[in-house]
Amino acid sequence: MEIDFDAITEYQRYKLMASLIVPRPIALITTLSDTGVVNAAPFSMFNMLGEDPPIVMVSINRLEDGGLKDTARNIARDKEFVVHLTDEAMAEKMHRCGDRLPADISELAHAGLDAAPSHHVKPPRIVQAPVAFECTLYETMETASRQIFIGQVRWLHARDGLIDTETWRVRLQDYFPVGRFGASFYVTTRDRYAIGAADAPAGTSASTAIDEI
Repeated sequence: MEIDFDAITEYQRYKLMASLIVPRPIALITTLSDTGVVNAAPFSMFNMLGEDPPIVMVSINRLEDGGLKDTARNIARDKEFVVHLTDEAMAEKMHRCGDRLPADISELAHAGLDAAPSHHVKPPRIVQAPVAFECTLYETMETASRQIFIGQVRWLHARDGLIDTETWRVRLQDYFPVGRFGASFYVTTRDRYAIGAADAPAGTSASTAIDEI
């Protein structure tokens, strides 16, 4: 099949891209409203961009009337946010954070999640999340349909035992993040395998165990 993206609608482009570029990591982002209410919302147009500086990207679509979603408005105003990665244990609660609620009601209370103070930014982190990146706004890009925020990571929270700070390896034995597979479909990350290893001698298996990378 050949499809000319200039010849189809914005919605058709979205459907094709969002259904083919999968799975995608999910950023559950906390921000603060102008009245101090903790907002939490999941976004799957998200990924890391680099390590020097350590930056991540999240793309947030505009509302139908062209206005900004709460998360986008809060980031643009305060220039701070916290990105959480979601594992199987909190996946349903993450999904509930996507429900539409009045601005004065926190999604954390709605979903049954708990907040804890951050170190570098004002928005709190989510206690149940296995990983949380405290971020300050590094750069913003705008398109007709989206606000694209690039955040610089200032602080990392990780579940106890997840990181070996002597070898700087991540222990994956108990880390099972979920990914977005379009619409309300998600995938797990339990089916892991290796294909070769650049640093392994010929005829030997990969030198790094799949449960510690």
